[in-house]
Amino acid sequence: LTRQLANLVRAGLPLDEALAALADASDARARPTVLALRAAVMEGRGLADSMASFPRAFPPAFRAAVAAGEASGRLDLVLQRLADWAEARDALRRQLINALAYPVLLLIVALVVVAGLMTHVVPQVVGVFAQSGQVLPLPTRILLQGGELLRAGGLAWLLLPTLLLAGLVGLWRAPASRARMQALLLRLPGLGRLLRAADTARFARTLALLGGSAVPLLDALRVAGGVVRQAPLRAALEQAGRAVREGQGFARALEASGQFPPVALRLIASGEKAGRLPEMLDEAALQCERELQLALGLLAAALGPVVILGLGLLVLFIVLAVLLPIFELNTLIR
Repeated sequence: LTRQLANLVRAGLPLDEALAALADASDARARPTVLALRAAVMEGRGLADSMASFPRAFPPAFRAAVAAGEASGRLDLVLQRLADWAEARDALRRQLINALAYPVLLLIVALVVVAGLMTHVVPQVVGVFAQSGQVLPLPTRILLQGGELLRAGGLAWLLLPTLLLAGLVGLWRAPASRARMQALLLRLPGLGRLLRAADTARFARTLALLGGSAVPLLDALRVAGGVVRQAPLRAALEQAGRAVREGQGFARALEASGQFPPVALRLIASGEKAGRLPEMLDEAALQCERELQLALGLLAAALGPVVILGLGLLVLFIVLAVLLPIFELNTLIR
């Protein structure tokens, strides 16, 4: 929708006519929002002011850029940049989902199948040997005990993870505990680096968009900080904003926090010195996104085989636990 609106505005259509054409081309879910925007514009309100009535559809960074575009007379260019920004953000989200979807789905299905085998199939097969008075091998006894434990637990095995998940969600929703959990995650090897890269990419891309739309740096910093998800990084940006307000350089203020990737800081410092800060922010976002994409690709390539190997070992253990009593019975018969 944003890209189509940019093309219509660039073609010279008045904003209300562009929104009317956009409503005609929209699907049933988006059409009411576009029509409401058109009605507000026809009442004399600005586009950014009209978008404020739909905060879930148009986040603060989006509205701030539109407001700057309206004030500078460059609305079509700003809308084009907003479309690029939204597409890059969604592409990053889709890549993260795609990297984790297959291993997680495989793990869930396999655990359900294994639980079914241990609670219903295996005990019936192995129980024949247990009734004969034969001393069962250790793997078989472990498997039988595991099946008994799963059956005895019943719904508790479903209730316990649910309660644990509910507790974690409750802690995550509390700002203080969420900040402590995020600080802990940022200190983890590997994961912390990825989380920093993801948040730096979001922040740099948003700040580049706002800076390129002629939004003042302090206002852009305040808005761009809202897209950062990790509380320590968000606090570092607030501190950097205060330092910039006091006259310190932007790159130096970010570096003092120690929270952002060194490569991104060097690019930002170069752009600040050369007067090309929006361009270098875009480049910093691109570098962070490339690092994140590479890490996600490696994670997706490694996680699937690791899950399959682990499940293969579990299945091998179940097969051995079932076959060992049969081998021993054959030995006794001979």
